[in-house]
Amino acid sequence: MDIPGYKIVRDIGTKSAWKLGAGGVALAVALVGGAYALQKPRVLILIGGSQAFARSTDQAPAEIERTAKSPEESRPITRSAGSRPGGDKPPRPPTDLTALRQAALGGDAVAQYNLGNRYRKGEGVARDYEKAVKWFRKAAEQGYAMAQYDLGNRYRKGEGVARDDAEAVKWFRKAAEQGHAQAQTNLGLMYKNGRGVARDDAEAVKWFRKAAEQGYAGAQSSLGWMYKNGRGVARDYEKSVKLYRKAAEQGYAGAQYNLGNRYRKGEGVARDDAEAVKWYRKAAEQDHAKAQTKLGWMYGNGRGVARDDAEAVKWYRKAAEQGYAGAQYNLGVMYKSGRGVAQDDAEAVKWYRKAAAQGHKGAQKRLKKLGVR
Repeated sequence: MDIPGYKIVRDIGTKSAWKLGAGGVALAVALVGGAYALQKPRVLILIGGSQAFARSTDQAPAEIERTAKSPEESRPITRSAGSRPGGDKPPRPPTDLTALRQAALGGDAVAQYNLGNRYRKGEGVARDYEKAVKWFRKAAEQGYAMAQYDLGNRYRKGEGVARDDAEAVKWFRKAAEQGHAQAQTNLGLMYKNGRGVARDDAEAVKWFRKAAEQGYAGAQSSLGWMYKNGRGVARDYEKSVKLYRKAAEQGYAGAQYNLGNRYRKGEGVARDDAEAVKWYRKAAEQDHAKAQTKLGWMYGNGRGVARDDAEAVKWYRKAAEQGYAGAQYNLGVMYKSGRGVAQDDAEAVKWYRKAAAQGHKGAQKRLKKLGVR
């Protein structure tokens, strides 16, 4: 490829060719029409395909170095595989799917990961979990932590591969050891639940703590749960509350719900029903079904708020429609008693049946007492 006024100066397939800020080589990078343009002092660098061309900004001829690799061997300038081990947000992918695919085929780990994400989400391509797994694996095998984490999730969920908890643990561990907070949290959960590894609460706490110390809300909430239940650590309600609060203040719905529970029960904090309602509401507004049910219960019992049966029914219904058995049962009770809604035995039975089908004992007893199935 020839560009008038430019000369070849560097093989861009060489990983060390350009390092931002290193020795004043490259001060800025911009993607322009599918090619990379780099500006260094007095020299404009234009990169396209497998070659780099340069023209001095003051028209002085640029020194010719060399380029030898074929397009198949070349790679775009990007971060090396695994360079963001603790990152929870994927790099910004190129908007051009063709360029992304070419970079992935060229062996670039970030491009492989982003292409896998496109297939996982169905962005610009038909959703295809098997292809997502293919590209995640290629990036993961290069040590790219985010791909290792996502590949672990595919094994955990059985998306694009047969579900395999041991394989999920393997990939979570690889990413976790690079400091990836979400992978550390998921590895902790696998130990907590004995999935893919023998249950080990102390090991779960270890990994939750590593991620919590990075400020990851999911890990803070999980570690709070371990302290509340005395699993892997001595039970400590105050530490539990502290951790739940950190996660809740980041907007993590599960922690908001659990913090509400601590205030309602007075565990680790002084009992405060109004504060419980506050945190239940925050989680409920994020469609957390258990929080919606508890908020409905607080309205139905006048705790922390003025009693309002219609409001109780509203929140029970939101959770019931998500399939939460406890809310389905409570909604059935409201229909049966005519509280907050017109009395309706048929509706009561309908909701009891939904809850009973999920094994809710209270709903099963109510149906038996009514003589219906």
